[in-house]
Amino acid sequence: MAHNRLLYAKTLVWFRRDLRAHDHAAFYHALKTGRAVYCAFVFDTEILRLLPPQAGRRVEFIWQSVRELAEALRDAGGGLLVLHGPAREAIPKLAAKLGVQAVFANRDYEPSAQARDAAVAGALAAQGVEFQTCKDQVIFEGAELLTQSGRPYSVFTPYKNAWLKKLDCASYSPFVTEKHFGRLARPPRQPLPPLPDLGFAATNLAQQRAGAGMKGAKTLLHNFEKRIDTYSETRDFPALDGSSRLSVHLRFGTVSIRRLVALAQARASRGAAAWLSELVWRDFYFAILSHHPGVTVSAFHPEYDALEFENREDYFAAWCAGRTGYPLVDAAMQQINQTGFMHNRLRMVSASFLVKDLGIDWRWGEKYFADNLLDYDLAANNGGWQWAASTGCDAQPYFRIFNPVTQSEKFDARGKFIRNHLPQLARVPDRFIHAPWKMGQEEQEKAGCILGRDYPLPVVDHAAARARTLERYGKARRNKA
Repeated sequence: MAHNRLLYAKTLVWFRRDLRAHDHAAFYHALKTGRAVYCAFVFDTEILRLLPPQAGRRVEFIWQSVRELAEALRDAGGGLLVLHGPAREAIPKLAAKLGVQAVFANRDYEPSAQARDAAVAGALAAQGVEFQTCKDQVIFEGAELLTQSGRPYSVFTPYKNAWLKKLDCASYSPFVTEKHFGRLARPPRQPLPPLPDLGFAATNLAQQRAGAGMKGAKTLLHNFEKRIDTYSETRDFPALDGSSRLSVHLRFGTVSIRRLVALAQARASRGAAAWLSELVWRDFYFAILSHHPGVTVSAFHPEYDALEFENREDYFAAWCAGRTGYPLVDAAMQQINQTGFMHNRLRMVSASFLVKDLGIDWRWGEKYFADNLLDYDLAANNGGWQWAASTGCDAQPYFRIFNPVTQSEKFDARGKFIRNHLPQLARVPDRFIHAPWKMGQEEQEKAGCILGRDYPLPVVDHAAARARTLERYGKARRNKA
């Protein structure tokens, strides 16, 4: 959107999933066009009331990041007005109270957020207040990347090629807010609402490696810079320190996507190129969500909405609890349950197992991840699940089904990750760690792991489950024809 270059007497910046004071598009444009710039964040009760208790780590991360943002704005000469209530009501009321002429915010591409923003825009317009939104959380959005026929991309590789071709230095140049901090208005200092007032208790977030806020993002980024060149060789091994761990910071905007693209562009290595490709996937899934909002409830390929899933509650409960009898899957589920994080390779393995071994609707798993992941992002989560379920755009072909044992042997060969999250398997020999059911009674006793007591037997046979999956998908495709 083109921004009015006339100076407003007062403006308001509405922070949402962009909890930083630097390289922030909406904040920058407000500072450039406002003589007095106020800042606000809303703990939106319309969002919070829908969250389950296990999302508490995410709320705590946001709370800590908001606290740091408030301190940073205070140090810069301004402050942060923190509200608790329905954002669609709170923002227009605050705008009227402050007497601002414009409200600035960064665009959000989720359907519920767009509906909220449309309501806010309407309420502000009735007050004679402009609502200006800016592109910030992606490099390219909407109609900026289309095929030669003017249609949205639905296959990743052509999208990536077009993305890289269009990328130039201006695409990821930072918005330098610091030069204009002199225009910040300084509201009265106010305390943040305590976590219990938001409906959540403190969690074990401090024990995780996320490190909330801008400082946490800066530390993780600094550490990853030392490892980015080996990213392509280490990223698939969950026992290694190979990933950036920055996904939650991208999700809540405590680091900008432009900063990360600039880092990747500055390094001429395979690792940096592989990491940049992951950032392109992120833009791709935002584009899919923007152009095809129906993917939030339905398969991207409609014929797969006819899949006849078994949807056994006992199988789903075993998967959620990490009690399937397949160690790599179970260790992955223990990781998410204990920390709110799951390694990307394991997200693919566990998702494939739920859908194609257990015969459970991908939407069940998508919701479980949405409830439990610290870095939950609708676009990426939906895209990842539809990829694993072979129902999405440019997805894994339905006949390619991850074998949980061979995946374990390949990516956790010595069982280090498995043993870390499944201590009952600590003494199981390497030759059995990926398939404990192959141990005899004497070997089980020696390892201190009796199957069916200390660790479950497999809930399904992979080969038989694979055959059922091929028939299930084949039937859906035949019905389409």
